[in-house]
Amino acid sequence: MSLVCAISNEVPEHPCVSPVSNQVFERRLIEKYIAENGTDPMNGQPLSEEQLVDIKVSHPIRPKAPSATSIPAILKSLQDEWDAVMLHSFTLRQQLQTTRQELSHALYQHDAACRVIARLTKEVTAAREALATLKPQAGLVAPQAVPASQPTAAGAGGEPMEISEQVGMTPEIIQKLQDKATILTTERKKRGKTVPEELVRAEDLSKYRQVASHAGLHSASVPGILALDLCPSDTNKVLTGGADKNVVVFDKNEEQIVATLKGHTKKVTSVIFHPSQSVVFSASPDTTIRVWSVTAGNCVQVVRAHEAGVTGLSLHATGDYLLSSSEDQYWAFSDIQTGRVLTKVTDESAGCALTCAQFHPDGLIFGTGTADSQIKIWDLKERTNVANFPGHSGPVTSIAFSENGYYLATGAQDSSLKLWDLRKLKNFKTITLDNNYEVKSLVFDQSGTYLAVGGSDIRVYICKQWSEVLNFTDHSGLVTGVAFGENAQFLTSAGMDRSLKFYSL
Repeated sequence: MSLVCAISNEVPEHPCVSPVSNQVFERRLIEKYIAENGTDPMNGQPLSEEQLVDIKVSHPIRPKAPSATSIPAILKSLQDEWDAVMLHSFTLRQQLQTTRQELSHALYQHDAACRVIARLTKEVTAAREALATLKPQAGLVAPQAVPASQPTAAGAGGEPMEISEQVGMTPEIIQKLQDKATILTTERKKRGKTVPEELVRAEDLSKYRQVASHAGLHSASVPGILALDLCPSDTNKVLTGGADKNVVVFDKNEEQIVATLKGHTKKVTSVIFHPSQSVVFSASPDTTIRVWSVTAGNCVQVVRAHEAGVTGLSLHATGDYLLSSSEDQYWAFSDIQTGRVLTKVTDESAGCALTCAQFHPDGLIFGTGTADSQIKIWDLKERTNVANFPGHSGPVTSIAFSENGYYLATGAQDSSLKLWDLRKLKNFKTITLDNNYEVKSLVFDQSGTYLAVGGSDIRVYICKQWSEVLNFTDHSGLVTGVAFGENAQFLTSAGMDRSLKFYSL
C-alpha cells in the first residue's frame, strides 16, 4: 500500500506526517501551507514545521499516468524496452568481438615469441657446441708450410710481418702486368659479344625472390655488414666484413661459418677473396690491410701502405698485387707475396681524399673515386692520371668496371648512377635514382650483362638497355654489398641490418 498526500492526492516524494491530524502530506506542500496559514489543513489546529515528522520509505514508485495505461501506450512501452535490450545486446556483441580479436593477436604474438626463443636457444646451443669443439684445438694447430706462391708470415713471435717501405715497379713486374693484360684481352676478343649459354636470362632473373637470410654472421652489439665478396672459383663461399671489426667466411651450401678472422682494431670496410688460393684480404679505417689464411684462420700479413683509413681495395688479375686507396689522398700498389708496397702515388693538384678504387679487368688501368665527386683513371705502368670524369655532385661511393672492358659504372652521394664509355671518355647514360637514394655498392656480373646496385634498396639493370629488371627491399637497413653468383644463378647482398641474403628462382 503506497502513501498518498492528503493535499495533492498523489504519492509524495518526501512524505511526512502531522501529529495534529495524523495525516500524510508532501513536505513541500505542507510547508508552503503552514507558511501561509500556520494551521493543519485538515482540522485547522495550529501546526509548525518543527512538528512535522518525516517518514522513511523506499523510493516510491509513482503510478503510471492514465495515458500510459492504454493498449497502444503499453505496446509502445514494450517496444521501447525491446529496442533498449537489443541495443545493449549489440553493444555486448561488439565488445565480445573486440575482446576476441585482442586475444587472438596476443596469442599470435605469444606464438611468434616462442618460435624466436626456440630458434635463439637452438643457435646458442649450436654456438656452445662449436665453442666446445674449438677450445680443445686452440693452441694445438700444427704450423702449416705455406707454398711459395702464398703470402708468408715472417714476424718473430707469431705476429705477422708489417712492411711499409716502397720497393718500386721493376721492369719484371711491369712485364708481368703487360703479359697478363695481353692474355686477358685475347680471351675477351675470343669471347666476343656472345653471352654464355648458362647465363640466366632477364625474364628468369626478374622472377628472383629471397630464398635465404642469415643474421648471425657478425656481432649484434655493433650491427652492420660493411663489405661483401664472393670467391671467384667457388661462388658458394661468401666473404663479409663487419662493423664488429671481424672478417667472416661463410659457406652458402652448408649454411655455416667457415672462419671468423679477428685482428682489425676498427670496422672492416673492404674485403676480397683470392681467386685461386685460400687467402682473403681486408681493409679498415685502422690504416691497415690484412692478409688472412682461411685454412689456418689467422692473419699472415699486415700491409701498412697508408697513414689514414683505407677506403678501397682491389686485387689485380694476376692475383699477386693489391691496389688500395685511402683518406691520406694516396693510392698504393702492393705485392701480396712479400707484403711490400711497390709504389704509392697521389694527385698533388687535387689534394682530396680517395673514397674507392677498382682495377680495370685487364689490370693496366684502374679507377679511383674522390671525396670531391671526381672519378680519376690511372695508368698503372706509368703511375699517371690519364683521364678524369667529372659529373657527380657528391663524394664518389662506388665504381665498377664491366667485364667487356668498355663500361665504367659510378655512384655518388647525389642519388645518381652514371655510366661512362672508356673508348670515348664520356658519360653516355645517367640513371637518376629516388631522392636521398644512397649508392653503396656497384657490381657487374661476370659476363657484363647485368649491373647490380646496392644502397637504399637493391636494383638490377640489364646493360645496353639499362632498364631495371629487379628491385628488392628486403633489407631493413642500407645495403652495403651486392654480388652475382656464377652466371647470375643467384644474387647475394649484405647490409647494415646485419643480414646476408640470397636471391634466386
